[in-house]
Amino acid sequence: MKVSPATRRKARHFGMQALYKWQMTGASLNDIEAEFRADNDMTHTDTDYFHELVHQVPAKVSELDEAYSVYLQDRTIEELDPITLALLRLATYEFLYRIDVPYKVVINESVSLAKKFGATDSYKFINGILDKLAAKSRAIELRAQ
Repeated sequence: MKVSPATRRKARHFGMQALYKWQMTGASLNDIEAEFRADNDMTHTDTDYFHELVHQVPAKVSELDEAYSVYLQDRTIEELDPITLALLRLATYEFLYRIDVPYKVVINESVSLAKKFGATDSYKFINGILDKLAAKSRAIELRAQ
């Protein structure tokens, strides 16, 4: 399958939902992935990227939480709603491990998913945190702009 912005977007969409399910249920990642593949039309989805997100975000969750949590201001990770938490983890993973994905794409996709699935103004909160994280984790990319 050709990797396009649209197929990546679908992978992030399903990836965020799968991470949400993992956070809420603690179910096996393999079971969650299999369920998503069975229950959703993944024809126009970058399934390799979906697989990577579903398995690598949980594998690196402590490191990811540490990277963005310094920007939570007066909140703790435990106080975040599950959608915000899944999106911050997914975006932080992309910032740190997928430097092939431009930081603006990471932020825009996360904000878009937050507007669709998150609480009313959660996208503003997510955008603020990701802007700060991008300045630290993608400083060279930002300076090049």
